[in-house]
Amino acid sequence: MLTLTANDIRLGCTATDWRDALNQASQELQDAGRTTPDYHAGMLAREQQSSTVLGNGIAIPHGTPESREAVTSTGIRVLQFPGGVTWHDNATVHVLVAIAAQSDEHLDILRHLTRVLDKPGLSQKLAEADDTEALVSLLSKEPVMPKCDAQTLCLGVNTRTTSELAISAAARLQGLSCVDASFMKEIVSQPPVGLGQGFWLVHHSVGSIRPALALATPKEPRDDLAGVFCLAGPGDDCRELLERIDNFLAQNIPLESQSVDAVLSRLSGEQANAVSDRVRLLNTHGLHARPAKQLVQEARQHKADIRIRLEDGDGNSVSATSLTRIIGLGARRGQTLIISATGNDAEQAVEAVCQAINDGLGETISPLRQQQSQPAPAEPEPEPLADDEPLKAVAASPGLALAPAFVMRQPTLDYPATASDAGEQTSRLGRAIDEADGQLRTLIRQAEGGEAAPILSVHVEMLQDDDLYQAALEAINEGASAEAGWWLAIDTAARAQEALADRLLAERAADLRDVGRRVLANLCGVAMPTPPDEPYVLVADDLGPSDVARLDTQRVRGLITARGGATSHSAILARALGLPAVVGAGDRILTISNGTNLVVDGERGCLVPNPSAERRDRIDRRLDQLTRLQADAHECRNEPATTTDGHTIDVCANLGNTAHTPDAVDRGADGIGLLRTEFIFMEHPDAPDLDTQVKEYRHAFDALNGLPLVARTLDVGGDKPLDYWPLPHEDNPFLGLRGIRLSLTRPEILETQVRALLTAADNRPLRIMFPMVKDLEEFRAAKAIVERVRAEIPCQGLQVGVMIEVPSCALLAHTLAPEVDFFSVGTNDLTQYTLAIDRGHGQLSAESDGLHPSVLQLIRMTVEAAHAHQRWVGICGELASDPQAIPVLLGLDVDELSVTSRRVPLVKACIRGLSREHAREQAKLALGKATAAEVRDALETL
Repeated sequence: MLTLTANDIRLGCTATDWRDALNQASQELQDAGRTTPDYHAGMLAREQQSSTVLGNGIAIPHGTPESREAVTSTGIRVLQFPGGVTWHDNATVHVLVAIAAQSDEHLDILRHLTRVLDKPGLSQKLAEADDTEALVSLLSKEPVMPKCDAQTLCLGVNTRTTSELAISAAARLQGLSCVDASFMKEIVSQPPVGLGQGFWLVHHSVGSIRPALALATPKEPRDDLAGVFCLAGPGDDCRELLERIDNFLAQNIPLESQSVDAVLSRLSGEQANAVSDRVRLLNTHGLHARPAKQLVQEARQHKADIRIRLEDGDGNSVSATSLTRIIGLGARRGQTLIISATGNDAEQAVEAVCQAINDGLGETISPLRQQQSQPAPAEPEPEPLADDEPLKAVAASPGLALAPAFVMRQPTLDYPATASDAGEQTSRLGRAIDEADGQLRTLIRQAEGGEAAPILSVHVEMLQDDDLYQAALEAINEGASAEAGWWLAIDTAARAQEALADRLLAERAADLRDVGRRVLANLCGVAMPTPPDEPYVLVADDLGPSDVARLDTQRVRGLITARGGATSHSAILARALGLPAVVGAGDRILTISNGTNLVVDGERGCLVPNPSAERRDRIDRRLDQLTRLQADAHECRNEPATTTDGHTIDVCANLGNTAHTPDAVDRGADGIGLLRTEFIFMEHPDAPDLDTQVKEYRHAFDALNGLPLVARTLDVGGDKPLDYWPLPHEDNPFLGLRGIRLSLTRPEILETQVRALLTAADNRPLRIMFPMVKDLEEFRAAKAIVERVRAEIPCQGLQVGVMIEVPSCALLAHTLAPEVDFFSVGTNDLTQYTLAIDRGHGQLSAESDGLHPSVLQLIRMTVEAAHAHQRWVGICGELASDPQAIPVLLGLDVDELSVTSRRVPLVKACIRGLSREHAREQAKLALGKATAAEVRDALETL
């Protein structure tokens, strides 16, 4: 918001001419300490370039970019001339808003002013005001901008009724913090109003936080149901949004495309028959007053209705002939403008306006690729690792390995930065992308049924991302080579990912660069590094999913990376492949030479280069023991996990894909203890319909042959986004709208999922659990949906439970236990929330240990509350497969452990060697310690 006080206002000014008025404005800025005397020359120079009159009796004099050195602090001064001043363009000015800005801050000031000054009748009020406080109020209070953009669209909802669409649209607004729960109640209770053409409207002001418009459309539109608009806010505040609905309906043609661009185009007022094009704004200081005026002058030369909107803006298009509205867009360098026009010379008008923008609108411009930051100072070379000295890192995948190192260093890819033949460069890029597509599809076929296949499929989708391709083409058309243009697009997108606050999204930058390097290597004709034929430990700065997918598990013995967290794709795939892995080890590991003997201890999270003969002997003995243990465990995998004193624990499998169910059963799993159902939603461009989900879940039930399945309902959010479920930016998505909280904003999606699970189960053992539940209220809201579906689709023996991963849920387990059928403790998130340590943090994740006494106390409380009401408790996090933790968990009286399929035989074997009495002693010992390190030290001495 613009900061303005009564001291910034001068009322009742007079001037002999516009120069005198400008002198007074300049002096005001100087007296206020905003500028030095030199700034006045910059203000005069700016007026010589073009008039700063906005219209409506208001001018905004300011200096040129070259005069910014004369600005000491950003601010404005307002001078009122009731008698008017004739400006040099013959316009009459009553109010001068003199601006001093040190950088592009003036764009924000201009955007604010144009939105304020655009209010009807305001210019007359400003000219006639005799009270500085009133004038301050008029200028300072920026109108609340209504929200109607890509985030407020719910397209292709799998529903058949207007009321369900209305609820979906209202829930979307609530998820975006535009309305609160009271708005939802009002919408649920009111019938939609028909608007014609199959569209309906629901509207209320109760619970409105800001004016907003959402649109929900059905997956299968009908003549009587094409979509439901949901409008929030008082009538006066919603005038602009009502105009958008009117623009939308005025075209009186079916909504043929469900794409976000097509819908936003109609809502913005762009005609279906309009000619349109996109153009990148390259002006260094954005679309400020001078280039905006040039654009307006160009637009007024054509017999066409020309409109402009920001591609990533609020979805509103403005007239290209309105200077205040053009400035109000606040367009900055690098943003894309969408130009549309209707009328006799629409095509020529769009072409001319785009050309004018490309030419700089009277300013000298430079391509984006020429913007170069100052090189960072060179970092010191990392210190080499000492022989036979353990290095602590992040444990990513359990196991032990000893083998020579193969350090995968990315090849140097040399290429020219520029090229003059854009057509040839575009063709080369297309061929390289096609080649990469073929390479990835070959890897997918080789990895069929494995964890790598769906991740590699995402890489194929990235290759087909038109935004990446268009960004590369723009750079090529500006003179970049195919290689430079492609990498600019990749690097820009990856940096945007890395800048996000949430770790999981930031880690996906590695996927983008993995895809980018593959195409770049094809362009340069360079082969990627090839590992040796003999067994080895792979060492790398970081690994992309396709790097891991290419690994020959017959030769690779373990993985070590300098970067990454325990939840990175490389760590997930290493666990799925059964490879010991240590990540986040730092740059020092990159000093290791190929052939150096390396010990990888994936359970303890450490590595040892060039181990001594004594250490090698110990490692060899441990490896022999592990080999025998694994063989014995596999042989007995189908026997129950019964302790030496006769207590049986169920050992189930965690799955991220129903296709892996037969493998889990073959490894001796007593059922599926955690099915991460989001894989179905992430593999589809739209929300999967009922039939698609039923088919997927049925695969699991058929393979289980009567064994139970615990399905976690959709667990996505800001950290695990879905393309078709846009969410607002959150500073900390781990503590935001995710899990059951998010599902309850789209109850129709949760209901479809529950309906699919009950249908697929067909009276076979099904257990549904909700993620990220914080208290009884959230559980009841979710369970009500299950009960509603259950009344239609009976399911014998159905159990409904809660995933304990939020500390509040564990602390309140005694209130939940009477109403749930079971608890399943997700120790990964429970640990990170309890200790306030991001489990993927490169420096702190080693301290995020589920054996911390605080976490064990929460598990104890959960078990005691559950058993008091005859409910069972499972553990489905990584802690369940930790050899040191298994006795402690048994001693806490948990009823089930759920682990990765590969660990099932080993965990069952471990339990068979324990007595319940001894396990309780270990649990008591652990609960009495102060830190996780003390717990582990004490357990090792037993």
